[in-house]
Amino acid sequence: MIIKSFRITALMLALGLTVANVQSQAAVPETIKIGVSGPFTGGSKPMGESMRNGIRLAVEEINSIGGVNGKLIELIERDDEAKVDVGARVAKELTENKVVATIGIVNTGVGLASIGAYQKARIPLVIAVSTGTSLTKTFAPPAAPQNFIFRVAPTLDLEATVLMSDIARGQLTQVAILADSTAYGDAGLAASIQKAKSAGISLVDAGRFNLGDTDMTAQLRSARDAGAQAIVVWGIGPELAAIAKNKAALKWRVPMLGSWAFSMRTFIDGAGSSGEGAIMPQTFIQEMGSAAKNSFLLAYNRSFKQSEIPSPMSAAQGYDGMHLLYKAIRQARTTDGVKIKEALENLKIRYQGAITSYNKPFSATDHDAITTNMLVMGKIKEGRVDYAYVDDERRGSLLRLKAK
Repeated sequence: MIIKSFRITALMLALGLTVANVQSQAAVPETIKIGVSGPFTGGSKPMGESMRNGIRLAVEEINSIGGVNGKLIELIERDDEAKVDVGARVAKELTENKVVATIGIVNTGVGLASIGAYQKARIPLVIAVSTGTSLTKTFAPPAAPQNFIFRVAPTLDLEATVLMSDIARGQLTQVAILADSTAYGDAGLAASIQKAKSAGISLVDAGRFNLGDTDMTAQLRSARDAGAQAIVVWGIGPELAAIAKNKAALKWRVPMLGSWAFSMRTFIDGAGSSGEGAIMPQTFIQEMGSAAKNSFLLAYNRSFKQSEIPSPMSAAQGYDGMHLLYKAIRQARTTDGVKIKEALENLKIRYQGAITSYNKPFSATDHDAITTNMLVMGKIKEGRVDYAYVDDERRGSLLRLKAK
């Protein structure tokens, strides 16, 4: 009888444990999985990490109020290493694992290798950093019936437009271009040629450099000898600092302008005094401004203990992009990719973000949230990015709504 009683007790305990395990597993709340693809190692790491921190901060805020439609957001983060093949592999993995959407993409080449997977899987991709103009245009109708690629960053064409306008503003008429050998550099050079012509500026020289190059003296000397009154640089890695130092060593004192990447700490710290005066377009400058901007900066510093964000634009665009994606999922009331895409194209709730106030940032025919009027010109002053002009500083504190 004692043995029988023991067996019954053991069986009851086992059943109890089994039921407890089932209940425990059932109690684990279902999450909404959002992919994050970005370079968290290598030369593009400052942009990738800043973007990821902005996304994480947004998700922390969203989950603190209960998540979306009763579910918490879970980020599935993958390092694309700024490499085309790795980026394509990450896109394949995330789409096959059925993430609800993905946010990220820093490098244009990675973006070009990734967008096809999201489009085929009908999973929305919100590009938070990469400016390659074609990324949001490739699948735009009539090329495809529906386009699942969105962006909360300026296009490269917008950057080229404001850069050439700034050169014309200084009454300069001859410019040289220096571009890296990536897809981003190719696009920057092509856009510069087109926008220079529109602005009445002559392109007198065009040079290229490879990732990892440390001496661009020959290209700079060629630009100088061609009579360039300003130089525009397209690149995103540590090569930018080398160019600034090479230019200083030549004692060639002409304005140096470039893409938004000049605002990264890697350029500012790497170039040192040689980077002083460099000019670049910005959606976001790390200075106090609107209440939403101030709130973002304070929260970022509190969460990540960084008084100087390595790439402020990347952080702000990642933050705003994640909040817009959240609002779309909330509006759609489903995790279906087509419904989320349609919600992004017709967001009903205005969102006051770190960069601007978003009122219908996307439409069925326009998947780029940033327009030219939202850009200001930044300038390296005493080792940090400041507003290049007083009127830009004034505009930076105002709501710069999307141009219709």
